[in-house]
Formats: sequence, C-alpha cells, structure tokens
Amino acid sequence: MGETGSIPEAYGDVVRRSDACPFARRLGMRVTAIEGDRVRVSMPTAGMKNGHGTTHGGAIFALADHAFGIAGNLSGEDQIGLSAYIQYLSVPAGATLEAVARKVSETERTSVYAVDVYSGDRRVASFEGVGFKIGVPAQKE
Repeated sequence: MGETGSIPEAYGDVVRRSDACPFARRLGMRVTAIEGDRVRVSMPTAGMKNGHGTTHGGAIFALADHAFGIAGNLSGEDQIGLSAYIQYLSVPAGATLEAVARKVSETERTSVYAVDVYSGDRRVASFEGVGFKIGVPAQKE
C-alpha cells in the first residue's frame, strides 16, 4: 500500500476535523488520500509495541476506527460508531500502517464500513464498523 493520493476540497472540513483530533495526533495518524469511496489513513508504528515486540492490537484497532470515522462522516451527515469488529490476520512489520476504509451499505439510520489495515502490501487486519446517523430524525410509527 503506502500510495498517497489527493484529498478533494469538498472533504476539507472532515479532514481538518480529523487532523485536529488530539487522540489521532498523539498516535501520528494522518489522512493521506480520499479517492472515490475510499479513505486512506496512515500511522507510524514507532512506540506502539506490545509485550511481544510487535505492533499493539489496540493501535491497529485505533487506526481502523479512525479511518471508519472519517469515511462515515464524508457525506456531511454526522455519524457515530454503533459497533465495531476487528480480525487480526498477520503480524505487522514495518514503520507505518495504512488503513483503507470504504462504505459497504447503508440505510436511512445506519451504515456499514469495511476497513483493511496494511503493513506494506500485506493485509494485517480486517475491520467492520457500523455507523449511526445522529442527525436523522426518528421515524414516527
């Protein structure tokens, strides 16, 4: 992975808001590209080792969750995470991880996003997040 693309100006506010997030800044996360329906976010792995000397699973999850959050808010309709699931596939090796998030489906109130996390060209984790649209009024029955 590791390619960088451009960030369309239409998404500037979402990217600026994510870049200002103190937690994401602490972990060194940054949006590297928004290409069509895909959001790319990178993060250095320095200082994020677990007791086995590999990148901590919590750091991998945080990167995937951050990419999910950005992708879920691109439409201008605020969403929050309702649930998330991650599957770790292999041990990361390298100085940087990259998460690539994309929308899988949506309804009037929720959306589902898939995020793949890469260490170089190797996929190290697969994440699924469900977003809840907080600006949509509840339907009357």
